[in-house]
Amino acid sequence: MTAMTIDKYLEQRRAWETLVVLGIVLIGFAASLGEAWMEHARVGETFEPYVPIVLETTSHLAILVLFPLFFWFDGRFPIHIGTLKTALPAHLAFSVVFSLAHVTLMYWARVASFRILAPDGSVYHWENWLGQWLYEYTKDARTYLVIVALVYLYRFILRRMQGEAGFVAESDSDDDAGEQPVSDRFLVKKLGREFLVRMHDIDWIESCGNYVNLHVGGKVYPLRDTMTNINERLVPHGFQRVHRSAIVNLDRVSEIVAFDTGDGQARLRGDMTVPVSRRFKKELRERLG
Repeated sequence: MTAMTIDKYLEQRRAWETLVVLGIVLIGFAASLGEAWMEHARVGETFEPYVPIVLETTSHLAILVLFPLFFWFDGRFPIHIGTLKTALPAHLAFSVVFSLAHVTLMYWARVASFRILAPDGSVYHWENWLGQWLYEYTKDARTYLVIVALVYLYRFILRRMQGEAGFVAESDSDDDAGEQPVSDRFLVKKLGREFLVRMHDIDWIESCGNYVNLHVGGKVYPLRDTMTNINERLVPHGFQRVHRSAIVNLDRVSEIVAFDTGDGQARLRGDMTVPVSRRFKKELRERLG
């Protein structure tokens, strides 16, 4: 059996991440369901078996549905040292939105489930919505904090394993007030090691949240930067933006394939392909010409 390497993992990263999220939600569901059954048994209450199943299933499915909303928001307000003053209050406010959405989805799913499953015709209803939501928010806030902690811990570990890149300044002097120009190399820090990689060894660059991924000879290194900023830096060094989420090294382009839709595809050496939007296709052809 072939051992899983970081490069092989990155090839199927989205599939693995989806499985991990499903696994975490499933574990949380099983733990909460077991806790509910044990609590009923402890106090000697009689209950219909479907009740705790419906309550926990609807709660955890609602959280699962809201994961894309969390990632969208986190992409707009990423948490790191330079954004703490804006990102932390934003996430605190968003935890309220997250809770309201979770409670709404959960409540109406329970109403529908009770109508279908309740043998005695009983209905699910909250008499005091505000009081019940405040109770639910105390739990949702903890859940939101756990999600944030797990996501950022995962990203930190992944960056350490694949190596995080940073461009090397041409000068270490602090005399200039502006940003130092970059040299033709960038520094990669990986698992306690540091090494330099030439800028022209980059095959292409893709957008990834508040990072960009540098593809270098089959390996991927994340760099904390924006596509707009890195495009401005690298255009003079033989790079060209070809899509809102992709920049290519012009020396690596071997062919441009046009589609009937007006978009296209750049084929790079090494059997790599990168999407080309109609917005950038003309400029790409001119620079290659």
